[in-house]
Amino acid sequence: MLVCVTGGTGFVGSHSVAALIRAGHQVRLLARDPSGVEHEAVAGDITDEAAVSRAVRGVDAVLHAAAVYSFDSRRHAEMRRVNTRGAEVVLGAARRAGVARIVHVSTVGALFPAPLGVIGPATPVGRPRETYLASKAGAEEVARGHQLDGVPVVITYPPALAGPGDPRLGDQNARIRDVLRGLMPMWPTGGFPLGDVRDTAELHVRALTEPDLSGRHFGPGRYVATREFLGALRQVTGRPLRTAFLPARAMLPAARCADLAQRWWPWHIPAQYGAVYTCAVAAPVEEQASTLGVQARPLAETMRDTVRWLRDTGRITARQAGTDLVAVR
Repeated sequence: MLVCVTGGTGFVGSHSVAALIRAGHQVRLLARDPSGVEHEAVAGDITDEAAVSRAVRGVDAVLHAAAVYSFDSRRHAEMRRVNTRGAEVVLGAARRAGVARIVHVSTVGALFPAPLGVIGPATPVGRPRETYLASKAGAEEVARGHQLDGVPVVITYPPALAGPGDPRLGDQNARIRDVLRGLMPMWPTGGFPLGDVRDTAELHVRALTEPDLSGRHFGPGRYVATREFLGALRQVTGRPLRTAFLPARAMLPAARCADLAQRWWPWHIPAQYGAVYTCAVAAPVEEQASTLGVQARPLAETMRDTVRWLRDTGRITARQAGTDLVAVR
């Protein structure tokens, strides 16, 4: 099977591409800079209608994993411009080309805040007060519109993702790095659904290849309280990582001020409104929601492999990673 992948050089996309290759499939990437891509590639981005049309021509399936994913306020305009419009262009082109299976990679955050306290395939699209989540909610509306029209669009909902092999050090892995560097001594209460990128990659292989599949499916993982998140990092590093916790909603005004400062401050500020807002409004995924049979690996395993990768790639020091990474039980 030949699969066109958008976002194939990013965190979710690169792991999904690797999983597809291992399963014996061929891939064609849509990439802004195809010079460093090892696979067949078409030059262009997801808002370039001509490039997208070329990329989806003649393929058996499309995995739309491209998006601007960041809580950095300096990228707000880019998110507004790219994420929803990109879904319109890619899913529309795949539909016109008659592609037999189209997988749209959404996010659990597109369903926040959840009116019932849990999220599932029937949860309405959220109305989040945060730029990244709002842009993904807009893309979700586009994908659901195609589903209502009977187009073979499958939607996946990855949780926040950690794991090794992150080409651009995305939001979650950067947060783990910042914690281990001692840059985040204060955290909001609450929590968020969290999973391993390798499990979501396996979900995507199944979403692309299982026969007669439709509907909406959730990336393997579970709701993790921020205290548990820090506890898992303490376990795998053996470090105390002393942290103060404040109510998430009480932290929102200060986080908003940090976002405003980030627009002119040239260096990364770890306090981000989007991250605090997510902790304030996030909800767990209902237990019966489909993960296409992919089981989530233990949180400690994900944390251990992520910390080891951060250390081995020089993003943290051996001291910051802990004297010894504790074996997963």
